[in-house]
Amino acid sequence: MQRWKLTIEYNGGPFVGWQRQPNGPTIQAALEAAVFAFCGEDAGVQGAGRTDTGVHALAQVAHVDIARQTTARTVRDAINQHLKPNPIAVTHVEAVTEDFHARFSATGRAYLYRILNRHAPAALDIGRVWPVPRDLDVDAMHAAAQRLVGLHDFTSFRAAECQAASPVKTLDRLDVSRIGEEIHIVAEARSFLHHQIRNFAGTLERVGRGKWTPDDVTDILNAKDRAVAGPTAPPQGLYLTRVQYDD
Repeated sequence: MQRWKLTIEYNGGPFVGWQRQPNGPTIQAALEAAVFAFCGEDAGVQGAGRTDTGVHALAQVAHVDIARQTTARTVRDAINQHLKPNPIAVTHVEAVTEDFHARFSATGRAYLYRILNRHAPAALDIGRVWPVPRDLDVDAMHAAAQRLVGLHDFTSFRAAECQAASPVKTLDRLDVSRIGEEIHIVAEARSFLHHQIRNFAGTLERVGRGKWTPDDVTDILNAKDRAVAGPTAPPQGLYLTRVQYDD
């Protein structure tokens, strides 16, 4: 039995999320079906991040155990062949030891949230950005984001259905910058609460349009009350961009 580490890219639009569930198509189920079609094994594919409905990934990481003797290249190419026409691609495969776990061995995760900040609607990027037509003050958004970096109780930015044992997390990075017509929010931490980044984005958008100040964001954080923070930004702007592991 060989454990394989998979790096995966996907468009989350057609799926109800990563995790297998009965109410619609999922990325996990599509991958497991592709593995079965390749080797005839009911092998569970375990992901590093359980992305929500409509959330994308540039570099999700998963692992799968396969008994069949094969190579990394064959695993990659065979799974990709059987994934068609799903908008999912296995971009890299490598053999790992059996103690590697895509989720529990991870030491960090990075996400990108894309806001299309122009008056014209999205055309080529429909379903891949959050279109916000009003002008946003990126400097104010970045200043407010820095109030959230560090070890905090993030109850104000936690979904009601979040199953994490504690709302306390260490946020390593939260940067906001303008890239052409887009505003990019980059978040890095060991792990995140459910909807945490999308709730950050919804709150920072209100700062950008002048409704709130960085001091208001500090007050929102300290309130430990989800009701006082901004709305949950739509899922289509969010991308899992990197999963970090110790060498």
